[in-house]
Amino acid sequence: MLSQLTPTIILGIIALYFLVLISVSYFTGRKAGNAEFFLAGRNSPWPLVAIGMIGATLSGVTFISIPGVVGAGGENQAFSYMQMVFGYILGYVVIAQVLLPLYYKKNLTSIYGYLEERLGLEAYKTGAAYFLLSRTIGAAFRLYLVAIVLQAFVLGPFGVPFFATVAVTIVLIWVYTFKGGINTIVWTDTLQTVAMISAVVLTIVFIGKAMETDIGGMVAMVRSSDYSQMFFFEGGWNDPNNFFKQFISGALITIVMTGLDQDMMQKNLSCRNIGDAQKNMYVFSSVLVVAKFLFLSLGALLYIYAASIGIDIPQRTDELFPMIALNHLPAAVGIFFVLGLIAAAYSSADSALTALTTSFCVDFLNFEKSDASEQDKQRTRLYVHIGFSVLLLIIIVVFNALNNKDVISQLFKAAGYTYGPILGLFTFGLLTNRRVNPRLVIPVCVAAPILSYVLNANSEVLFMGFQFGFLIIALNGLLTFGGLWAISEEV
Repeated sequence: MLSQLTPTIILGIIALYFLVLISVSYFTGRKAGNAEFFLAGRNSPWPLVAIGMIGATLSGVTFISIPGVVGAGGENQAFSYMQMVFGYILGYVVIAQVLLPLYYKKNLTSIYGYLEERLGLEAYKTGAAYFLLSRTIGAAFRLYLVAIVLQAFVLGPFGVPFFATVAVTIVLIWVYTFKGGINTIVWTDTLQTVAMISAVVLTIVFIGKAMETDIGGMVAMVRSSDYSQMFFFEGGWNDPNNFFKQFISGALITIVMTGLDQDMMQKNLSCRNIGDAQKNMYVFSSVLVVAKFLFLSLGALLYIYAASIGIDIPQRTDELFPMIALNHLPAAVGIFFVLGLIAAAYSSADSALTALTTSFCVDFLNFEKSDASEQDKQRTRLYVHIGFSVLLLIIIVVFNALNNKDVISQLFKAAGYTYGPILGLFTFGLLTNRRVNPRLVIPVCVAAPILSYVLNANSEVLFMGFQFGFLIIALNGLLTFGGLWAISEEV
């Protein structure tokens, strides 16, 4: 039987799913204080952290967009993305061997505390502020993409306005994270990762059945398709698919957006010791490579299946996966697609909301230096948690009011520029012994991303056709590093 999931059935599935999450939250958050909210009392089982981080890394953008982009054409060939994923592995090795030992040695709750000790208060606040800006816009963007799908397939048919859809989405996150924080998320993200990967695997299996073939047959189909080329060595550095360009970009993106990101590192710092955190990182990175490959394979199979039964590819390729899962495959696939979609959105958004709350409380409200009582701190933390929830709601509603996907995507990309100064600050702190002029740190960290944006926008003219692509993070970090060097002196 093909999937005939009505909005009522989908709504029921989502309601049951959240009952499970809230039940987990109840048991993990009953005795949770600030120590449990921020770092789970540094007692998280590393295998759960590893599994949960996969879901947080993939996010709703990966779940919806990666399968669709496989056959979308354009300058980035589908499986060339794996070149960047292989670069991730190098990045994760650097995180495990360089950054995690540093964080554990200094017993940090917020990783940006390192910047205060090494470069001063201004560098510390700048790094933390850039994280808050980046993660707030990033989390809002990811939730926005999923809210669009929920509005179209679930709540919209009931006449629910978009604002209410977003409000319900965020309230549900708040309900199961406000008490336990990371202590809860370690468990809920594990559940959500399993749901997400199950959705992909089940879809692949049923596409194979629909096309009357087995795993070997599907592998042969993908291999012989136009989507399967993975490595690109022939083109020079002007080729956006160049292997070395993609590989280096992948390593840098991982170091910056995982190793220097409070959201991702907060889970690692909740492990019992540095050994567990490193095991978590290596297992997580290995499974993540397989998961990324599965998403790309699913994308190729979706296009092959659509062509075999004469389905017109949607103009917005993000809609291909939901269209086939909900309308052209058995109901079981539709059910797991809905669960996977919700899991993908919430596994990244819930940890982002917790990390934003943690960073603001520790980095700007100085929780670890405050003499306030534990009860007062918990009350303040609750207000901060609510505040960031409301902020996400406002940003998503603004995105929807703009009603221009290109503008919204540009805002998301612009938020990525703010990771460059964080890379520059940490690199300068780790690789030099120089002391910076504190009054000039903020001007340098503001100028670097602006200059990076200008150079990137004009790169083809200025650099004989060269396009930075994802290497813009390297340029941004290098400009920050150079600026810091210029305003520093030998100790």
